[in-house]
Amino acid sequence: MKLNNLKPAEGSTHSRRRIGRGPGSGLGGTSTRGHKGAKARSGYKRKVGFEGGQMPLQRRLPKSGFKNINHKEYFAVNLSTVQRLAEEKGYAKVGIAELVAAGLTNGKELVKVLANGELKTKVDVEANAFSKKAEEAIKALGGNATII
Repeated sequence: MKLNNLKPAEGSTHSRRRIGRGPGSGLGGTSTRGHKGAKARSGYKRKVGFEGGQMPLQRRLPKSGFKNINHKEYFAVNLSTVQRLAEEKGYAKVGIAELVAAGLTNGKELVKVLANGELKTKVDVEANAFSKKAEEAIKALGGNATII
């Protein structure tokens, strides 16, 4: 057996249908597209969610909820994280630059300090927002909670 003698298995290959080459081919006229309708036209592209003129599902279902366009998404930092950074790195001030250096945030996100955990040392904290309890806990130890 040689490469020039190889043939595909019997019945495994088919010749390509040549559509729209006249009535003698058996595939002329409408060229397998049927009569009229959107699918018979050139440039037809099925729209997402189109149900053949029936009212689409996304329009039949009732709408609910509200999307606030002024909503701000904050990256949450707990007091326990601030305490850990102050202990491990010896920071007296923890701001966004220190959080970026620790690999917690990328510096583009808004940061909010939350009151989860316990703060044991005096630390000055800079962030975009604070929860009331976090701000009270920082000030109770003599630190400053500065909003950027």
